[in-house]
Amino acid sequence: MNRNPAAGRGIDSAYVIARRPHHVAYYPGAEPMFIKLVFSPETGKVLGAQIVGGPGVDRRIDIIATVIHFGGTIDDLAQLDLAYSPQYGAAKDPVHIAAMIAQNQRDGLLKHVDPDAVAKLRDAGVQLIDVSTAEEFAACTIPGAKNLPIDELRLRLDELDPNKPVVVFCAIGQRGYLAYRILTQRGFTDVTSVAGGLAWYKSQGLPTA
Repeated sequence: MNRNPAAGRGIDSAYVIARRPHHVAYYPGAEPMFIKLVFSPETGKVLGAQIVGGPGVDRRIDIIATVIHFGGTIDDLAQLDLAYSPQYGAAKDPVHIAAMIAQNQRDGLLKHVDPDAVAKLRDAGVQLIDVSTAEEFAACTIPGAKNLPIDELRLRLDELDPNKPVVVFCAIGQRGYLAYRILTQRGFTDVTSVAGGLAWYKSQGLPTA
């Protein structure tokens, strides 16, 4: 996927990454897809999308293309009432999740950093925090990361310096978002989350530990 084709054409734009199964995870055969949603940070207008995955990718692209055709916004996309059933999709479809992440970013509830910028930030001295479980951390993480599982984060805030930048991440981004909210609510002023989490980072061929 191109990082942000719209920005390359001089269009004021932002993007988010969502990784979701193509139908509910408890139903057998769920396969993951990555959705990159590009939008205007000022108006929320949906500008484009790219999706990598298997079953159901065409349907999601069709949905987003229709929203773009009618000049729709990330709010429109988040509120679409779509057909669903466990073997086809969840009540909160992957396109809903992508739109909601975009809303959070637009509304200042989340800031992200590109995976390929993480190494430079780490070398500059940021606190790189993996909020996955200890087992997940032992299996794979970003080099130089410290493990503070999300369930322990509130109790271990004294292990972080609130005056230094913090970059948080988890497997796919959801716990990274929760960590971002916890830290900003506790007075940390320079916090970002790795876009798409470790899964998106790994998909870019970047080094892991």
